Amino acid sequence: MFSHFDLTYFLISMVVIVFAIGFHEFAHAKFADLAGDPTPRMMGRVTLNPLAHLDPIGTIMLVITSIAGIGIGWGKPVLVRPDKMRNPRWDHFLSVAAGPLSNLLQAAVYALILRLMMVANGAAAASVGAFLGHDLNNIFVIFLFTGVLINLSLFAFNLIPLGPLDGHWLVGAFLPEPARIRWYQFNRGIGGILFLILVFIPADSGFDLLGMFVGRIVLPLFRLLTGIHL
Repeated sequence: MFSHFDLTYFLISMVVIVFAIGFHEFAHAKFADLAGDPTPRMMGRVTLNPLAHLDPIGTIMLVITSIAGIGIGWGKPVLVRPDKMRNPRWDHFLSVAAGPLSNLLQAAVYALILRLMMVANGAAAASVGAFLGHDLNNIFVIFLFTGVLINLSLFAFNLIPLGPLDGHWLVGAFLPEPARIRWYQFNRGIGGILFLILVFIPADSGFDLLGMFVGRIVLPLFRLLTGIHL
């Protein structure tokens, strides 16, 4: 869809991702701070400044892989101490959940502005082409569209219950204590390795389980928020 604007789309994607990751990590830090854990504030992470949440290697990886068309990177993890929180298990659960939910919130804001533009243009778009077909030179439209798509992708991706992702912490909160410890140990070892293997399965291989998982969440949410069918 944006084949004639690769550089433009790349730069827009970088801006969206930096703010998406920054707000994601801020949400983790803020909810941990509200729960009584002083660690994020002591480390300067309770801030909306996205630069405070960027990991140098993760950012470089993001730029390189985005140029290759994959887009794999990460922000600087927020260190928290559940034992310092008033209700360690569930306050920690909320601080973890706040990250993906912040991306869902960002997607909703981008989508709201996009819908308002559709209404202003008299468009009841049933497809991307119906709405964007005559407007691909509108950088703001591309920015909004990209903001919805990237934030929904980050929301879904972080719900994967493997490795270092938020999803494995969320699942662990519902397990009884012995099983919960074993689950976290599994994800620090075999689960993390399994996650890396799954990440590098090509999208066109027919075995892209992560892509299938993300797609089943992103596509209906994108349609719900924007009214546009991908």
